[in-house]
Amino acid sequence: MESLLRLSRVIDRLTESIGKLVLWLVLAMVAVGTWNAIGRYLGQAIGQNLSSNALIEAQWYLFSLVFLLSAGYTLKHGEHVRMDMFYNTWSPKRKAIADMIGGLLFLIPFSVLMLWFAWKPVSNSWSIGELSPDPGGLPRYPLKTMILVCFVLLIIQGISEIIKNLAIVTGHRTPPGAIASEIDEIDQSRHPLSHPNQLNGDRES
Repeated sequence: MESLLRLSRVIDRLTESIGKLVLWLVLAMVAVGTWNAIGRYLGQAIGQNLSSNALIEAQWYLFSLVFLLSAGYTLKHGEHVRMDMFYNTWSPKRKAIADMIGGLLFLIPFSVLMLWFAWKPVSNSWSIGELSPDPGGLPRYPLKTMILVCFVLLIIQGISEIIKNLAIVTGHRTPPGAIASEIDEIDQSRHPLSHPNQLNGDRES
């Protein structure tokens, strides 16, 4: 199990590095979008073309990169949409079992299926050197490749999450937030009056 957890930590570090890269892509996207908006009206005022099809396409290219490259990072931080109606009431171990089953039965098979479906369109795009239909636009095939990268990142981060959840189920890893909860409980037992609910109860009485 320790070797699997080491693998999980390596994957997590890779995912975090990609997440930091995405932050810079967000800044670049905002900068390009701002210039496109300002350049459009400023160019009209001075009678000059301050933007281009390449810059306009670069804006949504960057948006696509942010969306596609952040999939694994979002999974790592538990920000993907889930049904919380029952999940929030479960114990950490039960949550880990549910997440592990979800990863094995849904996340990884779905990602593999999407890789299979996306492979042919992406390879065709590369074979013809697909370009933008607009004059001076950007090539399309590098961006389409990011679809494959997205699901590869999801698969490897999904493997990391499965490993971590398995470690929680088998007792080799403490559930996230469990240590903080224990510290909070100890603090409340030592200083009961510091708990907001206790203070409210004292005021009401």
